[in-house]
Amino acid sequence: MLDEGHRRAARGTDVVVGVADCRGRPHTEALLDGLERLGDAAVGSSGHRSPSRGAGPQRPPGGDPGGFDLEAALRRRPGLLLVDDLARTNPPGSRNAHRWQDVEDLLAAGVDVLTALDVQHLESLSDVVEAITDVPPGDTVPDGFVRRADQIVLVDVDPEELRRRMAHGNIHPPERVDAALASRFRPGNLTALRELALLWVADQVDDALRKYRADHGIDGVWEARERVVVGLTGGPEGDTLVRRAGRIAARSAHGELSAVHVARGDGLAAGASAVALARQRRLVESLGGSYHTVVGEDVPSALLDFARAGNATQLILGTSRRSRLERFLTGRGIGETTVALSGGIDVHMVTHERAGRGRLLPSRRRTLPLPRRAAGPLAGIVLPFLLTLLLDRTRGSLDLSGEALLFLVTVVGVACIGGIGPALVAAVSASLLLHYWFVPPLGEFSFEASGSVLSLGVFVVVAGALAAVVDRSLRLSRRASSATAEAETLSALAGSVVRGAHTVPELLARTRETFAAHAAELTDRPVDDPAASQVALGNGSFLVLRGRTLPAADRRVLTAYAAHLRAAVERARLAETAAEAETAKAADRMRTALLAAVSHDLRTPLAAGWAAVASLRSPDVDFTAEERDELLATADESMARLSRLVENLLDMSRLQAGALTLDLRPTAWEEVVPAALDGLPGDTSRRVALHGLEEAPPVLADAPLLERVVANLVANALRHSPPGHPVLVGASALAGRVELRVVDRGPGLPPADRESVFEPFQRLGDTDNTTGVGLGLALARGLTEAMGGTLAPEDTRGGGLTMVVTLPCADSRTRAVTVPTDS
Repeated sequence: MLDEGHRRAARGTDVVVGVADCRGRPHTEALLDGLERLGDAAVGSSGHRSPSRGAGPQRPPGGDPGGFDLEAALRRRPGLLLVDDLARTNPPGSRNAHRWQDVEDLLAAGVDVLTALDVQHLESLSDVVEAITDVPPGDTVPDGFVRRADQIVLVDVDPEELRRRMAHGNIHPPERVDAALASRFRPGNLTALRELALLWVADQVDDALRKYRADHGIDGVWEARERVVVGLTGGPEGDTLVRRAGRIAARSAHGELSAVHVARGDGLAAGASAVALARQRRLVESLGGSYHTVVGEDVPSALLDFARAGNATQLILGTSRRSRLERFLTGRGIGETTVALSGGIDVHMVTHERAGRGRLLPSRRRTLPLPRRAAGPLAGIVLPFLLTLLLDRTRGSLDLSGEALLFLVTVVGVACIGGIGPALVAAVSASLLLHYWFVPPLGEFSFEASGSVLSLGVFVVVAGALAAVVDRSLRLSRRASSATAEAETLSALAGSVVRGAHTVPELLARTRETFAAHAAELTDRPVDDPAASQVALGNGSFLVLRGRTLPAADRRVLTAYAAHLRAAVERARLAETAAEAETAKAADRMRTALLAAVSHDLRTPLAAGWAAVASLRSPDVDFTAEERDELLATADESMARLSRLVENLLDMSRLQAGALTLDLRPTAWEEVVPAALDGLPGDTSRRVALHGLEEAPPVLADAPLLERVVANLVANALRHSPPGHPVLVGASALAGRVELRVVDRGPGLPPADRESVFEPFQRLGDTDNTTGVGLGLALARGLTEAMGGTLAPEDTRGGGLTMVVTLPCADSRTRAVTVPTDS
């Protein structure tokens, strides 16, 4: 960043260093020479934070890089401002909580900014970095803010070169080099972090390339990266195509795999199996690819539009399942059309076992019930003869064209009854009967005239084509009705999941209602019941519907229900496992912390008191009265401190076990607060200032427990307040509640630590670990919430921390109430 600042300054740009954290590195500090600085406080020599109760060490003298003066930068308005450490959290009382928000203000004011950050500070990568390094990343910057930059430069360095720089002392001081090389700066860690940074920047470059192509209307393929698209029809060959496409994508570095299914606009794409598509989608995702569905009437155009939009380099399609006769009659198919229109995209036609095995005519067994399949051929023969008898009785009332039209109507009727096959039979029968009975010479087949044969052929073709159109329309209508019913059923299922009905019993009840079954249950083995329908969930269990045998069409929808049930069972199992693990983890944390407390914090006052008593009982030493009083005072103070620690531990245990009984009654602040201060060690009269306690109305609380809350909060505030700055304790009423504020002027608390400070056995920022076991604030919040109140931290204006206790007011009608905490 500083090198770029020098280059810009040499070209005449007004460059100012807003803030730069050199971290004590001489080579970096030397780069500041020759650059204007916003202020002396903006340049520091250490990488630590300003004093706070955070987990980091305190900043030594010598500069505060956290002291960026935003107002001064806005007044100066340079041509380019250098702002280091973009992810920094600003000190309490600053205009913005984060430095990147300061940069937003600068950009809004027209100031160009050059800044720097580590890959660990990107919001989307922070958890990945923590998993790699076992070090929490701390402050982060939203990825969207970084992507808005006009230019992103990756400062890349080989891991071994970085370790050599570390070993030479160019990064950390000598006393920290060995620890850094053995932990965070291990070669594996650095290689993983380097790859994360490269991939993140590559994605931004890819987005920029896509935007450039869209802005300039470029549809051609730029082979900057191998992108393979596989087209899926929902047929059985899809698995073979996906695996082949996956192998092609894997041959190139960072190749991308995408699968696309083109759905018809009416949702009636022939041959598409929802079950097969779901299976192929899982296969694509298991190979690291992405699955997409697009809608389009022209499948080749939709495929190529999708491929060009994604800058695909290769398109994988399966060879046609149609037979040679069907291809001859219907012309070139989707694959051949796609190849002809592909342009710069390579199209691979992959053969498979289903190639060339399609049917010329659709199967009626999938759409027609048995009675209509039986009646169709009969109607194809009988109805034309019946129409002939009727027309013969009314001969002369119609001309030949009218009689031909009635025969066409009969063919259409047969098509409505039995489909295209019986309709073709009816067309041939109608043509022969029409020629025999109504075309002169009557009563015989005469083919002497050349036009007779042609007329007969045309009639058969027209009747057959009309029958085919009618049959297809009826089949599509039936398929549409079935698809609509399935869609409504699946929509209802999705709606129930969205509304929260996603537990296993709820989904079983929904399944039973949808399929009108007597019962729906999960079993661990198949059932031997011919009247039951069952589907394997894939996790060793089976979904069984009793009381009804489902047709094949309903089994497809049942498979979707089974998928939701499988997910629900898996979620329930994972939730149970996570709950057990969290319980064990919490118990382990509590056990570890309690052992630490017993081994150190409880032993300290016990040892002091024991030493005082042992000295008094020693016959070898003759103590003066003043010395005896001092030893007795030491023993008394140690025992009182030990008693407080034990009481805190016991109260925390009762709170967590729900065994603490509350005696809620009207309680006055002017009685509770002084009693709490009297129980604190030392003279608190000069270190604590009270105001507004007598004017505040009483609250509904347990007086002894409220006294413990106040004592813990004041003790915590006194521990962090600097000398000469008393702790302020005040109360005020607002909207039926009373707030007690305990205000200190200490270093404050970063927003990220405001919830962790209330966890048991935490001492954020305490330099003296002998002051307690870290239960004060945790116990204070627990007791406050048990009494129906809240405890929350706030920033103190001018620096410091304010603890706010809020409890309900107690009016004259309030009665004393005894409440167990587990109620």
